[in-house]
Amino acid sequence: MELPILLRQGVEHLLEKVPLPTLKQAAKTLSDRYRAELRDGRLHMAEEMAVKAYLATRLPATYAAVRASLDAVSEARPGYAPKTLLDVGAGPGTVLWATLDLWPDLEQAVLLEASAAVRRVGETLAADAMTAKIAWLAGDVTIDLADLKPAELVTCAYVLDEIAPASLPKLVDRLWHLSDDTLLVVEPGTPAGWERILAVRRHLIEAGAHVLAPCPHEAPCPLAAPDWCHFSRRVARSRLHRLAKEADVPWEDEKFIYVAASRQAVGPSRARVIAPPKSGSGKVLLKLCEKDGSAGEKLFTKRDGEIFKAARRLDWGDALPE
Repeated sequence: MELPILLRQGVEHLLEKVPLPTLKQAAKTLSDRYRAELRDGRLHMAEEMAVKAYLATRLPATYAAVRASLDAVSEARPGYAPKTLLDVGAGPGTVLWATLDLWPDLEQAVLLEASAAVRRVGETLAADAMTAKIAWLAGDVTIDLADLKPAELVTCAYVLDEIAPASLPKLVDRLWHLSDDTLLVVEPGTPAGWERILAVRRHLIEAGAHVLAPCPHEAPCPLAAPDWCHFSRRVARSRLHRLAKEADVPWEDEKFIYVAASRQAVGPSRARVIAPPKSGSGKVLLKLCEKDGSAGEKLFTKRDGEIFKAARRLDWGDALPE
């Protein structure tokens, strides 16, 4: 899944005069902070060079994860097309671009972001590229949500790993309160990210939310450590990306996990593929999270007729056709 053309061109323009050694060092520092999930009181992208390192090495992957998560919302609610967006911890506008790519009739977006450097870059990328009315606000996601207005779609992507666990329940309460219709939370697809999403999911269900995706049920998660639920998107690396990361492989796999919840009850959910399919001659083995709250592998063969043909086309993260 590639970046929208206008976004890709904007990123290339911002990066064209950045010295490669400087970008490589900034990318390493940023990657180390993300991997360690540091909470040292400093923003991961407090400085402009850290933002540019993110654009070069992280934006394509996080965009792909957010876009895939939004696709799952759209599949669960085919008639849903939000007109207003509130993105909390917006970064350079990743969610905004993905939302507009899927729902181009979006009319208004409010983006809350603590880093002034990130806000400047986000505003630059969005300038003259969008028809939606966009407002960028400075603010900390844990303390600056009180005066925000509700939106039809509220999002919080790749943010929870930067806040203290004790702040999570209050933040989720506030995000749900701000959601007129749907809330989407996306996290890195690590065991720790999965645990955070599970906490968010439990909190939302207790608040009366209806789970849209990825879970086809609202029972406790059937997986247990060392297993964990996550998904993946393969992303092509640009030449600059490969140079900045000193990477030989022309692609990377972005692992992510998400939960989407709505105030609207949805129709019967469908089982979801929660691991890479295993295909053989005339058969495919899928690991499924089922509507009854269970999870396990299920074998489909040619004897299953049309459902086998459909199962053979499924990818990790897809919902099983009825």
